[in-house]
Amino acid sequence: MPDGEVENRILPGLVSVTFRKLTPPQIVELVSLGRLVGVEWGGDVHVPHGDLARGEEVGRMTRDAGLAVAAYGSYFEVGESEAEGLPFASVLETALALGAPLIRVWAGRSGPAQTDATTRQRIIADSQRIAELAVAARVPVAFEFHGGTLTETAQSALDLLCAVHHPNLATLWQAPVGMDDAACVASLRQVLPQVRNVHVFHLAPDNPADRRPLAEGAARWRTLFNILSETNRAHYALLEFVANDDPQSFLRDAQTLRELCASAGSSRS
Repeated sequence: MPDGEVENRILPGLVSVTFRKLTPPQIVELVSLGRLVGVEWGGDVHVPHGDLARGEEVGRMTRDAGLAVAAYGSYFEVGESEAEGLPFASVLETALALGAPLIRVWAGRSGPAQTDATTRQRIIADSQRIAELAVAARVPVAFEFHGGTLTETAQSALDLLCAVHHPNLATLWQAPVGMDDAACVASLRQVLPQVRNVHVFHLAPDNPADRRPLAEGAARWRTLFNILSETNRAHYALLEFVANDDPQSFLRDAQTLRELCASAGSSRS
Protein backbone atom coordinates (compact mmCIF):
# COMPACT_ATOMS: atom_id res chain seq x y z
CA MET A 1 0.00 0.00 0.00
CA PRO A 2 1.19 3.59 -0.40
CA ASP A 3 3.59 4.98 2.20
CA GLY A 4 1.75 6.41 5.14
CA GLU A 5 -1.43 4.37 4.63
CA VAL A 6 -2.80 2.64 7.70
CA GLU A 7 -4.33 -0.77 8.23
CA ASN A 8 -8.08 -1.33 8.12
CA ARG A 9 -8.49 0.68 4.94
CA ILE A 10 -10.09 -0.07 1.60
CA LEU A 11 -7.94 1.58 -1.01
CA PRO A 12 -9.32 2.51 -4.45
CA GLY A 13 -7.43 1.46 -7.55
CA LEU A 14 -7.63 0.13 -11.10
CA VAL A 15 -6.98 -3.19 -12.82
CA SER A 16 -4.80 -2.07 -15.73
CA VAL A 17 -6.28 -4.57 -18.21
CA THR A 18 -9.51 -2.58 -18.01
CA PHE A 19 -7.72 -0.47 -20.65
CA ARG A 20 -5.60 -2.91 -22.63
CA LYS A 21 -5.27 -0.43 -25.52
CA LEU A 22 -3.71 2.27 -23.33
CA THR A 23 0.00 2.45 -22.56
CA PRO A 24 1.32 2.35 -18.99
CA PRO A 25 1.99 6.14 -18.98
CA GLN A 26 -1.59 6.77 -20.15
CA ILE A 27 -2.95 4.50 -17.42
CA VAL A 28 -0.86 6.21 -14.75
CA GLU A 29 -2.18 9.57 -15.94
CA LEU A 30 -5.76 8.32 -15.94
CA VAL A 31 -5.50 6.80 -12.46
CA SER A 32 -4.03 10.05 -11.18
CA LEU A 33 -6.88 12.03 -12.77
CA GLY A 34 -9.34 9.70 -11.09
CA ARG A 35 -7.60 10.26 -7.75
CA LEU A 36 -7.20 6.57 -7.12
CA VAL A 37 -4.17 5.27 -5.26
CA GLY A 38 -3.06 2.00 -6.84
CA VAL A 39 -2.82 -0.15 -9.99
CA GLU A 40 -2.90 -3.89 -10.47
CA TRP A 41 -0.64 -4.20 -13.52
CA GLY A 42 -1.56 -6.95 -15.98
CA GLY A 43 0.94 -9.51 -17.17
CA ASP A 44 -0.41 -9.92 -20.70
CA VAL A 45 0.04 -6.43 -22.17
CA HIS A 46 1.33 -3.78 -19.78
CA VAL A 47 4.03 -5.74 -17.91
CA PRO A 48 4.62 -8.95 -19.88
CA HIS A 49 5.84 -11.98 -17.97
CA GLY A 50 9.63 -12.07 -18.04
CA ASP A 51 10.15 -8.48 -19.20
CA LEU A 52 12.08 -7.29 -16.17
CA ALA A 53 13.08 -3.98 -17.74
CA ARG A 54 9.42 -3.15 -18.40
CA GLY A 55 8.57 -4.20 -14.86
CA GLU A 56 11.16 -1.86 -13.38
CA GLU A 57 10.07 0.98 -15.68
CA VAL A 58 6.36 0.64 -14.91
CA GLY A 59 6.96 0.24 -11.19
CA ARG A 60 9.10 3.37 -11.15
CA MET A 61 6.63 5.48 -13.13
CA THR A 62 3.80 4.31 -10.88
CA ARG A 63 5.60 5.34 -7.70
CA ASP A 64 6.93 8.57 -9.23
CA ALA A 65 3.29 9.56 -9.82
CA GLY A 66 2.54 9.03 -6.14
CA LEU A 67 0.66 5.80 -6.81
CA ALA A 68 1.19 2.27 -5.53
CA VAL A 69 1.58 -1.01 -7.36
CA ALA A 70 -1.37 -2.89 -5.88
CA ALA A 71 -0.55 -6.28 -7.41
CA TYR A 72 0.88 -8.08 -10.42
CA GLY A 73 -2.05 -9.54 -12.34
CA SER A 74 -0.33 -12.52 -13.91
CA TYR A 75 -1.90 -14.98 -16.30
CA PHE A 76 -0.08 -17.93 -14.79
CA GLU A 77 -2.51 -20.87 -14.77
CA VAL A 78 -1.62 -23.16 -11.91
CA GLY A 79 -1.07 -26.73 -13.03
CA GLU A 80 -0.85 -25.72 -16.69
CA SER A 81 1.46 -22.80 -17.50
CA GLU A 82 4.76 -24.27 -16.29
CA ALA A 83 4.55 -27.17 -18.74
CA GLU A 84 3.59 -24.79 -21.54
CA GLY A 85 6.64 -22.57 -21.29
CA LEU A 86 5.70 -19.94 -18.67
CA PRO A 87 7.75 -20.73 -15.57
CA PHE A 88 6.48 -19.28 -12.31
CA ALA A 89 10.05 -18.17 -11.57
CA SER A 90 9.73 -15.73 -14.48
CA VAL A 91 6.40 -14.43 -13.14
CA LEU A 92 7.94 -13.98 -9.70
CA GLU A 93 10.99 -12.16 -11.06
CA THR A 94 8.74 -9.79 -13.01
CA ALA A 95 6.62 -9.09 -9.93
CA LEU A 96 9.77 -8.28 -7.97
CA ALA A 97 11.02 -5.97 -10.71
CA LEU A 98 7.66 -4.22 -10.66
CA GLY A 99 7.68 -3.98 -6.87
CA ALA A 100 4.35 -5.78 -6.56
CA PRO A 101 3.18 -6.77 -3.07
CA LEU A 102 0.98 -9.58 -4.42
CA ILE A 103 0.85 -11.93 -7.42
CA ARG A 104 -2.45 -13.00 -8.95
CA VAL A 105 -2.63 -16.49 -10.47
CA TRP A 106 -5.44 -18.60 -11.96
CA ALA A 107 -6.67 -21.86 -10.45
CA GLY A 108 -6.57 -24.02 -13.55
CA ARG A 109 -8.83 -23.85 -16.61
CA SER A 110 -12.07 -25.49 -15.57
CA GLY A 111 -14.64 -25.30 -12.82
CA PRO A 112 -14.76 -27.83 -9.98
CA ALA A 113 -17.44 -29.95 -11.64
CA GLN A 114 -15.40 -30.23 -14.85
CA THR A 115 -12.01 -30.90 -13.22
CA ASP A 116 -11.03 -34.54 -12.79
CA ALA A 117 -9.19 -35.81 -9.73
CA THR A 118 -5.82 -36.05 -11.47
CA THR A 119 -5.98 -32.45 -12.73
CA ARG A 120 -7.16 -31.20 -9.35
CA GLN A 121 -4.25 -32.90 -7.60
CA ARG A 122 -1.83 -31.39 -10.12
CA ILE A 123 -3.24 -27.92 -9.38
CA ILE A 124 -2.95 -28.49 -5.64
CA ALA A 125 0.67 -29.61 -5.92
CA ASP A 126 1.60 -26.75 -8.23
CA SER A 127 -0.11 -24.26 -5.91
CA GLN A 128 2.00 -25.51 -3.03
CA ARG A 129 5.12 -25.21 -5.17
CA ILE A 130 4.56 -21.63 -6.32
CA ALA A 131 3.44 -20.48 -2.89
CA GLU A 132 6.66 -21.81 -1.43
CA LEU A 133 8.78 -20.23 -4.18
CA ALA A 134 7.20 -16.87 -3.39
CA VAL A 135 7.87 -17.18 0.35
CA ALA A 136 11.58 -16.44 -0.05
CA ALA A 137 10.70 -13.27 -1.97
CA ARG A 138 8.14 -12.31 0.70
CA VAL A 139 5.44 -11.94 -1.92
CA PRO A 140 2.05 -13.53 -1.25
CA VAL A 141 0.08 -15.22 -4.01
CA ALA A 142 -3.69 -15.03 -4.52
CA PHE A 143 -6.05 -16.85 -6.84
CA GLU A 144 -8.26 -14.95 -9.24
CA PHE A 145 -11.85 -15.58 -8.07
CA HIS A 146 -13.44 -16.53 -11.36
CA GLY A 147 -15.84 -18.84 -13.13
CA GLY A 148 -14.28 -21.63 -15.15
CA THR A 149 -11.58 -22.23 -12.53
CA LEU A 150 -11.37 -24.04 -9.20
CA THR A 151 -12.25 -20.75 -7.49
CA GLU A 152 -15.58 -20.56 -9.30
CA THR A 153 -17.52 -20.34 -6.04
CA ALA A 154 -16.74 -19.40 -2.46
CA GLN A 155 -16.98 -23.04 -1.39
CA SER A 156 -14.76 -24.32 -4.19
CA ALA A 157 -12.19 -21.60 -3.41
CA LEU A 158 -12.15 -22.60 0.26
CA ASP A 159 -11.90 -26.27 -0.67
CA LEU A 160 -8.85 -25.54 -2.84
CA LEU A 161 -7.17 -23.32 -0.25
CA CYS A 162 -7.78 -25.95 2.41
CA ALA A 163 -6.31 -28.68 0.20
CA VAL A 164 -3.23 -26.57 -0.61
CA HIS A 165 -2.90 -25.49 3.02
CA HIS A 166 -0.16 -22.91 2.55
CA PRO A 167 -0.01 -19.61 4.49
CA ASN A 168 1.39 -17.74 1.48
CA LEU A 169 -1.68 -18.40 -0.66
CA ALA A 170 -5.03 -16.59 -0.50
CA THR A 171 -7.75 -15.45 -2.90
CA LEU A 172 -9.12 -12.36 -4.54
CA TRP A 173 -12.89 -11.82 -4.72
CA GLN A 174 -15.34 -10.31 -7.16
CA ALA A 175 -19.11 -10.43 -7.45
CA PRO A 176 -19.94 -13.57 -9.46
CA VAL A 177 -21.73 -12.76 -12.70
CA GLY A 178 -25.51 -13.00 -12.36
CA MET A 179 -25.47 -13.39 -8.58
CA ASP A 180 -27.99 -11.35 -6.60
CA ASP A 181 -27.08 -9.07 -3.71
CA ALA A 182 -27.87 -11.52 -0.91
CA ALA A 183 -25.85 -14.30 -2.55
CA CYS A 184 -22.91 -11.91 -3.09
CA VAL A 185 -22.96 -11.01 0.59
CA ALA A 186 -22.97 -14.69 1.53
CA SER A 187 -20.13 -15.43 -0.92
CA LEU A 188 -17.88 -12.67 0.40
CA ARG A 189 -18.57 -13.57 4.02
CA GLN A 190 -17.71 -17.20 3.34
CA VAL A 191 -14.22 -16.44 2.01
CA LEU A 192 -13.60 -13.24 3.99
CA PRO A 193 -10.67 -14.51 6.12
CA GLN A 194 -8.84 -15.52 2.94
CA VAL A 195 -9.54 -12.41 0.82
CA ARG A 196 -6.74 -10.07 -0.21
CA ASN A 197 -8.15 -7.60 -2.75
CA VAL A 198 -11.45 -7.26 -4.61
CA HIS A 199 -12.24 -6.44 -8.24
CA VAL A 200 -15.10 -3.98 -8.56
CA PHE A 201 -17.62 -3.59 -11.39
CA HIS A 202 -21.35 -3.41 -11.97
CA LEU A 203 -23.15 -5.34 -14.71
CA ALA A 204 -26.79 -5.24 -15.77
CA PRO A 205 -28.53 -8.13 -13.95
CA ASP A 206 -30.38 -9.25 -17.08
CA ASN A 207 -27.44 -8.81 -19.46
CA PRO A 208 -23.95 -9.40 -18.00
CA ALA A 209 -22.37 -8.04 -21.19
CA ASP A 210 -23.86 -4.63 -20.37
CA ARG A 211 -21.36 -2.78 -18.18
CA ARG A 212 -23.21 -0.26 -16.08
CA PRO A 213 -22.06 2.81 -14.11
CA LEU A 214 -20.76 1.80 -10.69
CA ALA A 215 -23.13 4.33 -9.12
CA GLU A 216 -26.03 2.04 -10.08
CA GLY A 217 -24.52 -0.67 -7.90
CA ALA A 218 -23.43 1.62 -5.08
CA ALA A 219 -25.84 0.14 -2.54
CA ARG A 220 -24.52 -3.37 -3.19
CA TRP A 221 -20.90 -2.33 -2.98
CA ARG A 222 -21.46 -0.24 0.14
CA THR A 223 -22.71 -3.37 1.89
CA LEU A 224 -19.82 -5.44 0.54
CA PHE A 225 -17.20 -2.87 1.54
CA ASN A 226 -18.65 -2.71 5.04
CA ILE A 227 -18.18 -6.47 5.27
CA LEU A 228 -14.65 -6.24 3.86
CA SER A 229 -13.74 -3.62 6.46
CA GLU A 230 -14.50 -6.14 9.20
CA THR A 231 -11.18 -7.91 8.53
CA ASN A 232 -9.20 -5.03 10.08
CA ARG A 233 -6.74 -5.46 7.21
CA ALA A 234 -5.95 -3.22 4.26
CA HIS A 235 -7.46 -4.23 0.90
CA TYR A 236 -7.39 -2.72 -2.57
CA ALA A 237 -10.74 -2.32 -4.31
CA LEU A 238 -9.78 -2.33 -7.98
CA LEU A 239 -12.06 -1.07 -10.74
CA GLU A 240 -12.56 -3.35 -13.72
CA PHE A 241 -14.96 -3.41 -16.70
CA VAL A 242 -16.07 0.21 -17.12
CA ALA A 243 -18.87 1.06 -19.56
CA ASN A 244 -17.72 1.04 -23.20
CA ASP A 245 -14.07 0.89 -22.08
CA ASP A 246 -14.39 4.67 -21.91
CA PRO A 247 -11.99 6.80 -19.83
CA GLN A 248 -14.82 9.21 -19.02
CA SER A 249 -16.88 6.32 -17.66
CA PHE A 250 -13.86 5.35 -15.60
CA LEU A 251 -13.56 8.83 -14.11
CA ARG A 252 -17.21 8.75 -13.04
CA ASP A 253 -16.78 5.28 -11.58
CA ALA A 254 -13.59 6.36 -9.85
CA GLN A 255 -15.48 9.09 -8.02
CA THR A 256 -18.09 6.57 -6.88
CA LEU A 257 -15.38 4.14 -5.80
CA ARG A 258 -13.55 6.80 -3.78
CA GLU A 259 -16.76 7.66 -1.96
CA LEU A 260 -17.53 4.02 -1.23
CA CYS A 261 -14.02 3.37 0.09
CA ALA A 262 -14.11 6.48 2.26
CA SER A 263 -17.37 5.46 3.90
CA ALA A 264 -16.59 1.76 4.38
CA GLY A 265 -17.09 0.60 7.92
CA SER A 266 -18.99 3.70 9.00
CA SER A 267 -22.20 1.65 9.14
CA ARG A 268 -21.96 -2.11 9.50
CA SER A 269 -24.27 -4.33 7.49
